[in-house]
Amino acid sequence: MRTELVTTLKCQATELLSDIERDKEPILITQHGLPSAYLVDVASYELMQQRMTVLEAIARGEQAIAEGRVATHAQASTRLARWLK
Repeated sequence: MRTELVTTLKCQATELLSDIERDKEPILITQHGLPSAYLVDVASYELMQQRMTVLEAIARGEQAIAEGRVATHAQASTRLARWLK
């Protein structure tokens, strides 16, 4: 992964954005020698957000199972039938 200084971002923002769009590789921005932010292209960011949503839903489902909050197929069908009316 490429790393750039925040001053580079200030002076060459257009070039860095072009690089990100072309290469689809994030750029780590550092400030005072420490990681400060990542620059990523829009498509990659949106894909990460979609993946995070799916992973969070899976985690909620696993937590529900661990807590015993489950329903049989018949119970779920009955609840859905009422909801769909």
